[in-house]
Amino acid sequence: WGIAFLPGGELLVTERVGALRRVSADGIVGPALSGVPPVFYAGQGGLLDVTLDPDFATNQVLYLSYAHGDGAANGTRLSRARLEGQSLEALEVLHTVAPTKDTPQHYGGALAWLPDRTLLMTTGDGFVYREAAQDRGNELGKTLRIGRDGQPPADNPFPAEPKSAAVYTYGHRNPQGLAMHPATGDLYDLEHGPRGGDEVNLVLPGRNYGWPVITWGMDYAGAPMAGSEGTTKEGMEQPVTYWLPSIAPCGASFYSGDFFPHWKNSLFVASLAAKELRRLELKGNKLVSQEVIFKGETDSNRIRHVIGGPDGALYVLFRERIARLTPAQ
Repeated sequence: WGIAFLPGGELLVTERVGALRRVSADGIVGPALSGVPPVFYAGQGGLLDVTLDPDFATNQVLYLSYAHGDGAANGTRLSRARLEGQSLEALEVLHTVAPTKDTPQHYGGALAWLPDRTLLMTTGDGFVYREAAQDRGNELGKTLRIGRDGQPPADNPFPAEPKSAAVYTYGHRNPQGLAMHPATGDLYDLEHGPRGGDEVNLVLPGRNYGWPVITWGMDYAGAPMAGSEGTTKEGMEQPVTYWLPSIAPCGASFYSGDFFPHWKNSLFVASLAAKELRRLELKGNKLVSQEVIFKGETDSNRIRHVIGGPDGALYVLFRERIARLTPAQ
């Protein structure tokens, strides 16, 4: 589900079932690490994203997002721990999304660092609780901004609202990708729509991204979404782009390596339903161009994530394997 590079070229890879593994630079998969927190593995829940502390080289700290709880009460949780060889030590829970829910869908879980060393984590709407995304009095369907100590920073958009202290943006359905442009610092999320209406959004603090009041998708039966007021409404953000039909976008990252100089600063997007790797050129809140780099045919080609490696290659995370993409010789 998630992937991060360690200094020296090793990878850390999360498996939704609850395993975290080290993968060597030459592709040797290690055993599951010990000390990983127990996860709620059901539906779309499990171990989700992994990211390294900005000072990882000196403190060896990493952060995990995952589904926590049980069928009656579960939610997205953020924890941190210290990586020591093949184990995680000093595990500390930093934040558990409130309120809990009784559905095993829509956890969000994408993690990304801001330049000020605060951490963003996306949350989903719980699938059947979509109206909660518009309510800042809960943390469902939001992007949360959290300090490395687990506390919401005082300069978050809604500090005067205690239940909204961690809320950075709201009105989301199920964002599973976060990526920052390496040249401009613009931050984008990748968000699952219902039947169609998947979105790329320019993430700006305090903004309302509309779900479920506005959407470019429809419900799974093919009818308009209940409660939707159309595709636009004053005070609600429009996506940079959206997809009809759905491609199910999830992990994404900007490429900044040297292997593919003509792709530098492009956003690469993984998709599950379409089984595609896409490349987008973005400028602020505008889509300049996009193309499909490759498309798979079977479920084994569902793509969960894509990330540029320190060696300049592109690493693509499929259901059961990782592909390393380099220029043709």
